[in-house]
Amino acid sequence: MASRDDIKFLSNPKIGQNRKKYCRFKKYGIRYIDYKDPDFLLQFVNEQGKLLPRRITGNSLKFQRKIAVAVKRARHLAMLPYLVDQLK
Repeated sequence: MASRDDIKFLSNPKIGQNRKKYCRFKKYGIRYIDYKDPDFLLQFVNEQGKLLPRRITGNSLKFQRKIAVAVKRARHLAMLPYLVDQLK
């Protein structure tokens, strides 16, 4: 009988196993999200300038709302663009 080490997989056997998502703000104790830091806010925006949803970022509801407000404020002050073809 072949052991697990002898079997060659065509694809990664860990594909279906997803890691547990966590809120990085709760983990690192971040309480305030600064709207004047566009480099940090770009982590939560896709290439087209849209906000990434909670199910992708793993943020809690409380901090997802704060991120949305911060991104909207940064857009209003022209620190982040509203629409872009290629942002990153």
